[in-house]
Amino acid sequence: MTDRTLRVALLGCGVVGTEVVRLLQLQRDDLTQRIGASLELVGIAVRRPGRARDLPVDPALFTSDAAALVAREDVDVVIEVIGGIEPARSLLVAALERGVSVVTANKALLAEDGATLYDAARRGNADLYCEASVAGAIPLLRPLRESLAGDRVTRVTGIVNGTTNYILSQMDSTGAGFDEALEEAQALGYAEADPSADIDGFDAAAKAAILAGLAFHTRVTAADVYREGIGEVTASDVRTARDMNGVVKLLAIAERGPDHSGRDSIGVRVHPAILSRTHPLAGVRDAYNAVFVEADAAGQLMFYGRGAGGAPTASAVLGDLVAVCRNRLSDARGAGDSSYAQLRIRPMGETVTRYHVSLDVADKAGVLASVAQAFAVHDVSIQTVHQEGHGDEATLVLVTHEATDAALSATVEEVRRLDSVRAVASVMRVEGGVE
Repeated sequence: MTDRTLRVALLGCGVVGTEVVRLLQLQRDDLTQRIGASLELVGIAVRRPGRARDLPVDPALFTSDAAALVAREDVDVVIEVIGGIEPARSLLVAALERGVSVVTANKALLAEDGATLYDAARRGNADLYCEASVAGAIPLLRPLRESLAGDRVTRVTGIVNGTTNYILSQMDSTGAGFDEALEEAQALGYAEADPSADIDGFDAAAKAAILAGLAFHTRVTAADVYREGIGEVTASDVRTARDMNGVVKLLAIAERGPDHSGRDSIGVRVHPAILSRTHPLAGVRDAYNAVFVEADAAGQLMFYGRGAGGAPTASAVLGDLVAVCRNRLSDARGAGDSSYAQLRIRPMGETVTRYHVSLDVADKAGVLASVAQAFAVHDVSIQTVHQEGHGDEATLVLVTHEATDAALSATVEEVRRLDSVRAVASVMRVEGGVE
């Protein structure tokens, strides 16, 4: 134990920031013992400093001048939980270049321009830790960056957005439609009044980019991630998945392997998929998150827990705070980003997976043959076919063998043009051993 005090500046005091302050006060003595030095919160940057807050700190700590707070010579660590791109990026770059360590939960910034932050940290010989940016309290990023540093990760599959997982879980367990499940999620506080960042997949895509970059030692941005949300998932899709002994989940998938030319490459995507109920991720329900990691030597690993919320996210923030403070005391620096591999990022059209396709067709002879011919033309092999008649109409459900996304898209477009096909009711990817 030393007599030294490490001084912390906090940027943002919303849901997460408030919990960070509470935990800093509640666990003050334990944190001092774990770090080997005491912590002092020297400032909290907020938009409205005069607003009444039920927090056990001196109101004089609140300021609206975040830049001045970050520039203070006595600040050792900056914690950033304001979110967004600016002013967060400028503030963190300024801190890092001065040698001030940073703990951030800002997934959007890391996914859009993490390279700028890591480069600033390298120039300033400072730490940049971001465990809280993906999957809340779940210890995930540090295991990928450190514990698996000696292994070759081949695939990361995750449920990384609690809002969408709650909605899909409700649709599966109650038979509710999408709109009904969304309204319930909003009533319970699991979804925002404007839920588009969640249901359209933007939140999950940012997290997928961060996970892929760590897993595959390649700089990946949110723009590199193929993204589909869950807004088009229907109660019928969920029932069909159940009939296949599957469940619909919004999955973030990052995988490494040879591309069409045999070169090592990666694909990163976020989309709803039918997942076998035997897969470990299928049992992740409500607002929980989980990430399934596959590596050459370690095999299969599962990380599960609360992926969002003030307290869980603050737990991850404080874990990073302890790590960077220990490094500062020992004049050391943690691992930075590892982007030496710079693997090619495959476009979605090259992704190979299986598909579930539901067609509304005329119930007459020759329909199946014409549909099968359209699939054959594009070299998409059909694994199973199921047909149900409804008067002069029928529903034709096909599950394919593995095919490229480009081939399946071309097949669907050709099928749409068939006179016997009234509508392509649903196209969904199939993952994890569904038969």
